Amino acid sequence: MPMIERFKSLFGRKADTAPPEPVGETVLFNAYCTRLEIAQPCFAHTLHARRDLSDPALLEHLNGFCGHIFGLGDGEMTRDKYHVILHLQRVQQVVGISVGVGDVAAFYEWAKQANAILISPGGDVVDPQGRVLVNGVDGTADPQARVPYPEQALARKASSEAALAARGIAVDASLPALVCEEELNLRERDEVVDRARALLLVALRAESVASGEPIPVDTLLNKMPLGDNALSPLEREFIDLAAPTQEECAQLTWRYESLYLLEWALGLTNRLVYPAEPCDTASTVATMIEMRGPALRAATDILDALDLHYRLHWFIRQERLKKSIETKGVDADVVMERHRTLNWLVRFQHAPWDLVDTPT
Repeated sequence: MPMIERFKSLFGRKADTAPPEPVGETVLFNAYCTRLEIAQPCFAHTLHARRDLSDPALLEHLNGFCGHIFGLGDGEMTRDKYHVILHLQRVQQVVGISVGVGDVAAFYEWAKQANAILISPGGDVVDPQGRVLVNGVDGTADPQARVPYPEQALARKASSEAALAARGIAVDASLPALVCEEELNLRERDEVVDRARALLLVALRAESVASGEPIPVDTLLNKMPLGDNALSPLEREFIDLAAPTQEECAQLTWRYESLYLLEWALGLTNRLVYPAEPCDTASTVATMIEMRGPALRAATDILDALDLHYRLHWFIRQERLKKSIETKGVDADVVMERHRTLNWLVRFQHAPWDLVDTPT
């Protein structure tokens, strides 16, 4: 089905109320808003539909739209496409709306406040000033077009860049801002606790096998009866193996770093230390076993950590592309595990644990 037809089908359902209708010629837009809450438009308009992620069809549409954006033009990723795709992956609701020609400027202001990118009547992706972010035919962009970001996200980006610069680490200023408080649907505390228990079970099993003194799974489950409640499909496959390979164990022993990050997110440890070296595994295990009263940290703290590790991960990958062995006092594997875990916490790409990605 052509993408423009998908838009029509997505917004086929009428809104529950009948807002004031515009007079005269109108323009139809589809607004892709990342804010959890958006204001009621104060100008005359026709609201065709408003959908959020409680509708499974919306997430399916967003995933398809990301693929459509990527495929435009020569089918290669560009910075403009990348920023638009990241925006679509943060979308919380989509609005189909018609406005009068004389109210387009007011609509653009509303779209800016909703942190929305727009689909124009011609099928182009445009910013809240009507400038083309991605041409709907050839994928080109207006050099002046900008994907919108909330001020909190931009301020956090600047803070991370300054903190890394103080350590002698320079990151590309064109890297996007990330999800902020007004866009965030954080994992629930109980889900985070369950994930931490699963990570402890898997990491202990992997470490014991790798050391040549495997702890039987039944013994681990007797000590941690809730540990297997939230195992991912790949983790369960590993636990069910009678004799995991050293390579499999080595990979999953790194889950201690994910566990340490979740312990910090749950307030079980006071400080998330700079990722210069692996965590103290004995301390990490003890913290989890002695867990009392876990409570998720403020979203601001978690988002600060995500933004810093995202930019640090970009730096590490750039150094590897240059075949540089200098990492500025950073452990690349620790950064990767933390970035993955933080992305899971903020529901990046709405992916389950086994499929969480860390693009930079």
